Amino acid sequence: MMAGSETDDLHDQILSAAKELFSTQGYHGLSMRQIAESVGVSKAALYYHFKNKEQLFLAILDAYLDEMEAMIDQVRAQEPSARGRIQRLVENILSQPVAQRSVIRLGSQELAQLSPETKDAFDLAYDKKFTGKIDAIMQEGMANGELRPLSPNLATWSLLGMMFPYFYPAHLSHLHPPVGLVEQLLTIYLDGAANPEA
Repeated sequence: MMAGSETDDLHDQILSAAKELFSTQGYHGLSMRQIAESVGVSKAALYYHFKNKEQLFLAILDAYLDEMEAMIDQVRAQEPSARGRIQRLVENILSQPVAQRSVIRLGSQELAQLSPETKDAFDLAYDKKFTGKIDAIMQEGMANGELRPLSPNLATWSLLGMMFPYFYPAHLSHLHPPVGLVEQLLTIYLDGAANPEA
């Protein structure tokens, strides 16, 4: 029988390996056998930690949301302006390791594979820990006049939409975003693409 720390280590190894595999193969194309082989454990050991693929997938999404919530809270505490918060948010997300960055895409694309109850629970957590936190940044920026009075939710999804292509496997060869990408995205998002001198 494994000691507590060994059990925790294996649990983390499974999550890390599964995150990489889900990122490249998707939810439907991945089996628990493949995950067990990747980690180097038996299927029985894998099922000891996660009763099925849905529970494992949800654990990856939940862990990511917890990390995002902590990151956004830290950004809000350290950056006084909405512009500074948005900039740090974009920088932090796009500088994440490639498998980490792709979890956002996984959550949005593969959620339909989960049971309705699990999907509903995740939707609530996604709003509370991630998009709702960004909405709050937008609302505060609009309230103090830094940002135009728009729908905070639309402003949030527009920002995430601009970053979304960089969550795909085709872009995962970049450990970090190309030089100048974050600055250009922020210029388009915050200042617009039109040339004010034209």
